[in-house]
Amino acid sequence: MGVVAKICGIKTPEAIAASVQGGARYIGLNFYPPSPRSVTPMQAAGLASKVPSNVAKVGLFVDADDATLAATLKDVKLDLLQLHGSETPQRVAEVKRKFKLPVMKAVKIATAADVEDAARFIDVSDRLLFDAQEPKSADALPGGNGIAFDWTLLAKRQWPLPWMLSGGLTAENLPQAIAMTEAACVDVSSGVEESRGVKSLEKIARFLAVAKSL
Repeated sequence: MGVVAKICGIKTPEAIAASVQGGARYIGLNFYPPSPRSVTPMQAAGLASKVPSNVAKVGLFVDADDATLAATLKDVKLDLLQLHGSETPQRVAEVKRKFKLPVMKAVKIATAADVEDAARFIDVSDRLLFDAQEPKSADALPGGNGIAFDWTLLAKRQWPLPWMLSGGLTAENLPQAIAMTEAACVDVSSGVEESRGVKSLEKIARFLAVAKSL
């Protein structure tokens, strides 16, 4: 069966096609304007129309207000909302209640304490996503920085809801990441790019082939 994969930050129909053909189960559309991977709701609607019904369309948002979420969902039919900012458990629950969609909360990991902090979101999220804490540099993004965290922090951890592993994953290090964390689902963005924000069709295919083999 292999490891389930999400390809995030897609901006072109070609990348959609490569992801679907390679067996991705989730397609991520980025709605965080400072990111080089971001798309407008109108652009996202065109991309989403090319995603088959058996592949989930995920919208990535960073501390978005209700107006932003509502405007996006008016144009784009999404299956899952990914909250990748500093949203509180209360905000996660509020978004889920108001927009009637499943929510995945990203938890930024640098230390064991960050892993423990994920417990705050268990009762309000449908999924968790573990990503590396962004660096302190001025050009750092909330995600997609190509940085991995210490995977041993997740070793032998059990969670009562589905979760994804993210942060610095590539086709080359994916086997080690899965061996250490036993993740059943992974999320990749920068690891399948030829330059920042530009997806490589070859890297997408290679990453998904490795995921399928594990």
